[in-house]
Amino acid sequence: MPDRGGGPTGPRIRVGRPSRRARTLLMTLGVLAVLGMAFIMFAGFWTDWLWYRSVRYSSVFTTTLWTKAGLFFVFGLLMAGAVGLNIWLAHRMRPPLSAMSAEQQSLDRYRMGIAPYKKWLLLGITALVGLISGASAAGQWRTWLLWVNGVPFHQKDPQFHLDVSFYAFDLPWYRFLLGFGFAATVLALIAAALTHYLYGGLRLTSPGSRATAAATGHLSVLLGVFVTLKAVAYWLDRYGLAVKSSDFKATGDWTGLRYVDANAYLPAKTILFCIAAICAVLFFATLWRRTWQLPVIGFGLMVLSAILIGGLYPAIVQKFQVQPNEQAKEAPYVEKNIEATREAYGIDGAQVSEYAGKSDNKNQGKLRDVADATASIRLLDPNVVSPTFTQLQQMKNYYAFPTNLDVDRYTKDGKDQDTVVGLRELNLEGIPASKRNWINDHFRYTHGFGMVAAKGTDAGGNGQPVFTESNLPTSGDLPSYEQRVYYGEKTTTYSIVGGPQKEIDYPDDDGEKTTSYQGKSGVSLSNPVNRAAYAVAFGEPQILYSGAIGDGSRILYNRTPKERVEAVAPWLTIDGDAYPAVVSGRIQWIVDAYTTTNGYPYASRTTLGDTTADSLTAANTQRAVVAQQNQVNYIRNSVKATVDAYTGEVKLYQWDTKDPVLKTWMKAFPGTVKDKSEISQALMAHLRYPQDLFKVQRELLTRYHVKDAPTFLSGSEVWQVPDDPTNESNNAVPPYYLSMKMPDQQAQTFSLTTTFTPNGRDNLGAFMAVNAEAGTSDYGKIRILKLPTSRTVDGPKQVQSQFNSEQSIAESIRLLKGGDSQVEYGNLLTVPLEGGLLYVEPVYVRGGQLKLPLLRKVLVTYGGHTAFEDTLDQALTKVFGAEASTSPPKNDGGGNSKPASGDPKLQQALSDAKKAFEAGQEALKKPDFTAYDKAQKDLADALKRAEEAQAAADKSGGGKSTDSKSTDSKSPDGKNADGKTTGSESTDGKSTDSG
Repeated sequence: MPDRGGGPTGPRIRVGRPSRRARTLLMTLGVLAVLGMAFIMFAGFWTDWLWYRSVRYSSVFTTTLWTKAGLFFVFGLLMAGAVGLNIWLAHRMRPPLSAMSAEQQSLDRYRMGIAPYKKWLLLGITALVGLISGASAAGQWRTWLLWVNGVPFHQKDPQFHLDVSFYAFDLPWYRFLLGFGFAATVLALIAAALTHYLYGGLRLTSPGSRATAAATGHLSVLLGVFVTLKAVAYWLDRYGLAVKSSDFKATGDWTGLRYVDANAYLPAKTILFCIAAICAVLFFATLWRRTWQLPVIGFGLMVLSAILIGGLYPAIVQKFQVQPNEQAKEAPYVEKNIEATREAYGIDGAQVSEYAGKSDNKNQGKLRDVADATASIRLLDPNVVSPTFTQLQQMKNYYAFPTNLDVDRYTKDGKDQDTVVGLRELNLEGIPASKRNWINDHFRYTHGFGMVAAKGTDAGGNGQPVFTESNLPTSGDLPSYEQRVYYGEKTTTYSIVGGPQKEIDYPDDDGEKTTSYQGKSGVSLSNPVNRAAYAVAFGEPQILYSGAIGDGSRILYNRTPKERVEAVAPWLTIDGDAYPAVVSGRIQWIVDAYTTTNGYPYASRTTLGDTTADSLTAANTQRAVVAQQNQVNYIRNSVKATVDAYTGEVKLYQWDTKDPVLKTWMKAFPGTVKDKSEISQALMAHLRYPQDLFKVQRELLTRYHVKDAPTFLSGSEVWQVPDDPTNESNNAVPPYYLSMKMPDQQAQTFSLTTTFTPNGRDNLGAFMAVNAEAGTSDYGKIRILKLPTSRTVDGPKQVQSQFNSEQSIAESIRLLKGGDSQVEYGNLLTVPLEGGLLYVEPVYVRGGQLKLPLLRKVLVTYGGHTAFEDTLDQALTKVFGAEASTSPPKNDGGGNSKPASGDPKLQQALSDAKKAFEAGQEALKKPDFTAYDKAQKDLADALKRAEEAQAAADKSGGGKSTDSKSTDSKSPDGKNADGKTTGSESTDGKSTDSG
């Protein structure tokens, strides 16, 4: 058999080159592959640009892009230049290889091998380190923008007397530059040393000198640069002590200088700076002395000094000076930490007052009236009743409500009313599996419809919410508004709207109405390049050729409110809870956003993910804070953002006009944040104090409510946030919104409240409330009622335990649990009342096949008296032993407070409803769930007849009034206040959108 190599066994067989056709094909495939990769990269860039342009924040995209690109190229070129230059210098300084040693002979093979490719190898190495360094530098775009646009805080740190902006904006950039310098020097040193070794400048085993004079001088300069940078690092470390985190046994996590820092580390860093500077000079002097003896000695002394002066000396000071008298030594520094921390977190204005926690039961009748005046007790728990909203108002499976509803304020009869609200959002999972396809998912089912609202302080006779806005299209107390919800918390997929394919609008008795999106949101797909780019970006080729896309088609994506705000303002930290409100004829998502930094001197750091976690975020991760920077020691609610549920329009409003961090970002991104004066009164009425900021502040206030250092160091006044007593998750209790007044307030305000317990105890330590009502004079003022330490006052967990253990209540709950029913506790609300504490907790029962949570009982305790009744009014009457002097109008369960008593149909319906309710209660006591289900059906039928009769009476009496915090009676598109729907039925039975 012939040998392929052409040996003596046979003739050489030549392997021919590929044919011209094959080469052309391979070249074509290669070009197509390169073009394909290029288009994939282009598609991502192009779709991002189109999206930012569609939301009118293209300046954010361009500023971020050019900043990243500039940093990439500048620092990439600097790194490539530093490494490449030193390789070139080392090669140029190579010695002649006249007398080849064994070592050099073995290296000669490598020299010969790379000789033809030296230039390409040099370019490859420099390009690689340049790309890596450039990519790393591009990630520092926030640091660069803060440094170049930084504005002063006009506050100085107590140690170095520098403006806080130096630590927040300047020091991080200097540290980046220093880190980059170290990396460039080390890489250049390694590359130069390898090149010198390869070409004989350095010798490891050859006789004679180990390094040539040229190699010695070259490497000495690089080592001198390294030591110089180390000297700069020692100098910056002095300032870094003001923002350094450490573990302090007396307080836990600590930021800033302590006694040992100020009296040992600070002078040590100064001494080490001087030693490093001298050592660097010795390395540079090697250019003339041509010996490493002195530099090496100097470097050894620097290392020894770092160990002795920088490590051992501070440990001795801590052991023999601080520990024997720690409180006296640390007190001045603790005071600085307390002052800085309180200022950095906005808790320096917290008002702490002593509170007896002991009620005076002498005048029970007076207490009964005071209880009504002190708080509007919210019985409807937004974290429990979402299934009830779903069962009663979902209408179709392709709609859904969020797991946690929201609390807002609307005006009813001239009075503010706490209202539980939720949007009927799109839920694609509710579409039958047989109907799930690309057209239905992205063209037909595109939006939710309408807001549903219920009175927070009341429940109907059947335990169901008293809806003030309901049905589909929704109608009720809210003024006319655009009801279609194209942007919401559950809208996580893209939709293509506005083209030839009609969308399902909403169902009614005649079937499903259709509509076509008339807004200008999203990106137009009329351009084939856009369609191709989105086909690649979304991995959906049908976008490119589908006939369902035509003139007017627009693609909507990035549709959740938090996602949109985070995209247009990537420098903000987003609150976990976006909430909807009807504002001037539109549903607006309101999103709170924060500016943060971890460079505030002396202020203790906190981890946002931990401090904002509670029992709600544990069950619903969508409520978690979206943090750009998890470790912070400064936070401000500096921006209020809105997202239009129909158009997706994002608006950012400056809220904290004094925040220097926000001013810096506004300088970096001019025109993106609107002035605070542009917030309309209609919007202002729905703004509130944000929960995540409140949770951060309450966590800090567990320690920093104390202002004097000795008490702070003793730890005797440390509080803790109690676990949620209504579940067994062992997670922190969430704060609650509640309209109430503190002892020093004259009227109720919309407040955010929480409780504290002493560290390791369950009794009550303090009660905290912040005025959450935007636009009021003391908005944001924190009030803390500190309970006495000489005796115990029951805390939330103890109160819950008493509820569960009281025999009569336990027996009632056992009856409520009869059959397959489940009892679920709502929010345990705490209200300071005349020196004592009023606890109120709604109790829900999930019974029947639907497991619908209905409000069945109300638990109330005050001054050792406990009641477990059907209504709050009954429970308060029993606890205080007296009825209110002015009883509120009775509610018929349908949301109308003034029934037309002269209408016999209405009276009969109300009578039947009462009988059905009483029959249901009797059935529960037995328990007889067959009879209970029948009573519920009778009750629902009676309430429906009552509602129809009341509506007829209202119509004959001139119609109903509409009211809200927003005063609009007609939306911009001319819809009247009674119809509420924004679609008008056309002659063919379909709905046309009014935009």
